[in-house]
This record gives sequence, C-alpha cells and structure tokens, in this order.
Amino acid sequence: MANIKFRLVGRNNIKSIYVRVIVGRNVDIQTKTELLIDSNDWQTKNNLPKQTTSGNKLLTVELSKLSTKILEDFNAANSNGVEVSKDWLKHKVDVFYNRVSENKTETNVLYWIAYIIENSHKIKNAKGAKGLSYNRLKAYRGLVVNFKEYIQHNSLKIENLTKIEFNKFYDWLIDVKKYSDSTATKKATDLQAVVRYAKSKEVKIANDFHLVKFDKVATYDEDMDVITLSLIDIEKIENLELANESLINARKWLILACFTGQRGTALTTRVIAENFINTSKGLMISIKQIKGNKKVLIPVLPRVKEILEIGLPYKISTQQLNLHIKTICKGAKIDEMIMGNKIDSVAKRNVKKLRPKYEYIGTHTGRRTFATLHYNKIPLGDIRKVTGHSKESTIMAYINQSDDQHVVAFNDYYSLLEKKDSK
Repeated sequence: MANIKFRLVGRNNIKSIYVRVIVGRNVDIQTKTELLIDSNDWQTKNNLPKQTTSGNKLLTVELSKLSTKILEDFNAANSNGVEVSKDWLKHKVDVFYNRVSENKTETNVLYWIAYIIENSHKIKNAKGAKGLSYNRLKAYRGLVVNFKEYIQHNSLKIENLTKIEFNKFYDWLIDVKKYSDSTATKKATDLQAVVRYAKSKEVKIANDFHLVKFDKVATYDEDMDVITLSLIDIEKIENLELANESLINARKWLILACFTGQRGTALTTRVIAENFINTSKGLMISIKQIKGNKKVLIPVLPRVKEILEIGLPYKISTQQLNLHIKTICKGAKIDEMIMGNKIDSVAKRNVKKLRPKYEYIGTHTGRRTFATLHYNKIPLGDIRKVTGHSKESTIMAYINQSDDQHVVAFNDYYSLLEKKDSK
C-alpha cells in the first residue's frame, strides 16, 4: 500500500510543498507541486496546512484530492506492471493541475508501453471497441520486461526505433532470449503497435518506420504439435479407479471438455445446470463464450448426459484442474512418449522435446479432442458452431489438418473417368 505524504522544502519562510510517495523500502519518490505556503501555517505533526484560515482549509482539500488521485493512479500502475518513477509522479501532478494533458508528448519507448497498459480500458481493440483484452495486456507487460532487458539501463526514444533497431531487437530475441521465430515476431510486432499508437498522439517516429516488416505469424503454426485424446485414451480415463473426490471431479470436467469442445474457463463457468435447456431438437447447452462473446448451442452428447444425470462437477480453477488432469492421465497410463512444447522451469519458456503424453494434457486438450474426434464425421461448419471458431480455416489449423476438399474433388473426377474408360 502506498503512503502519500506532503512536506515543505526551502530555506525561507515561504516554502514549496512537495508530494512524496513511499511504498515499503522499494519506492520513495517526491516531486514539487508548485504550491507555496508560509512555514508558520504548516502543521509538522500531520504534514498539512493549519486550519486557521479559509485559504488554508481550501488548500487542505486540494492536497487531499491530489493525494487521492495519486493513490488511484499508483494502484492502477501497480496492478498493470507500470514502473512508478519520479518522472511518473511529476507527470501525474502536472496532469492534476492541467499543466500538461494526460497524453503528453513523451518520447521514451518504455513510457508509451506503460501508457498503453495503464490506459488499456480506453484504447480501441481490434474489433473497434474500447478496452484491450487480457491477452493483449499480458503481451504488453511481457514486452516491458523484454525491452528493459534489451536496452539495459539506457533509454530509447520512439523516433530511434528505425528499421535497423527493430531488426536488432528481433535478432536479440532470437539469439539471446532463444525465443522461437513466432514468439520473436509477435513481440516485435507488439513494439510496432506501440510506435503506431505514439504516432497517433503526435510523437515523432523514425523516417523509415514504414519499411519495418515482419512475416505474419499464424495463430497456429503448420508444424504445431496437436495433442489430443483418442477414444481408447478416454476409455482408460473413464475406467480408472479413483477414490479422491477432487480427481473424480476433475475427470468429469475433462470428459465434458472432450464432448462439448469448450475452453477451460468457459467450460467450468458456463457448462452448468442452468444452461442445459430442452428444445424441440433435444437437450442442449446454451452458453455465451468468454472469448469472443459468442453465443453457442451445444448438443448434449451421450457422455455429457451421463455426467448430467450422476451430477455435474463443482467449479474449480483452471490451473488446479489442469494439475488434476495430468495426475489422472498419468494414472490411466496415457504415457506414450511424444514430442511437444511445454514451459521449462529453468528456461522459463516453451521447450520442445519428448515427454510422456500426460504431461501435455489439460482442459484445452479436451477442446482439440472434440474437434478431432468429429472431423470427417460431422460437417466442419457444424463443429465450428460448437467450438466457436470464427473461420473453418482456423479450426483446420487448430486440429492440424489442411483443407483437403480439393483432393476429394480431384479423386471424384478421376474416379468418374476410370468408370467411363472401363465401359
């Protein structure tokens, strides 16, 4: 919790009022408010003006409002990972007194990354609405960490982000941080977005910024490792004897994931009793997905109906659920060695290598399993209506399948030719 105090600085009786922000032993910063007061009108006990005149009373109210505003801004900055410095405090005081606009012409790159994070609620997203998503915020917070490490203790201005500097940053991400091409590209394009935003606030940018180009990174790489559960795997999981109530509960969620196709959080918060509805076409689950805010109707498949009849699982955090799922799959001997990506505790990033399959299984596996089990059995458009994917091409990449409709067309055509020739 930040402690906001005021103090007097100066050699004469008329002194400057400074605002000071203290947070434990890590933060102790202060800056001028540009307000002056006679030291005889100041109470050193509570560090506020004496309530002897109407002017002093008004000044006390003003300082109280300033203190409240700085505390609010500090809490917002702290929760969003924004660095609180003397410059930050000076800017907040200047904004409070309307000496500068909130969008001051600042040129430091880190300032603008922090600004986007702090003001994410009023920045337009890709859909044109205001408010950046959780994942976009997470990406910008990661960019702050990487960029600080990249420039070390130096500073870099927006206008210094030339094509050469962007390429240097990309190479550093690959060579020093050992990121994959897709991760490095995403971070570099996030930095491009920062420059574009700063430009919209009339900040000068590099003359060759328009020449900065990075290959577009697909949401799902073609060579990605799509790990799913087979029907045999699912039967092993269902037949595993479990005595632990939390594991029994987690198994229910995993089976529901495999036969509803929903994401982790949407699964545990939307697949609930009140969302099961009877319709003329049978029992369905009517939900609005968290990601994309899409309304979907999910048919209640036999395995889902069985769980509904014996009792739906109770809510659990996705993180805890994923841990339980791995324990269950290990017990069910879903342990063939397969290649995949997983966060390495030492490298602190995804590392690809051979591991037992159960190490990769989580709620998202259930979603991919749903799409994979029904591919080529149910029309792709119908699968997409349940999973909520926006395009068929996206779901094809999601389950690591190419669009093979053209192959079918060619095979059908030549099959007809063979039949004609045989007559």
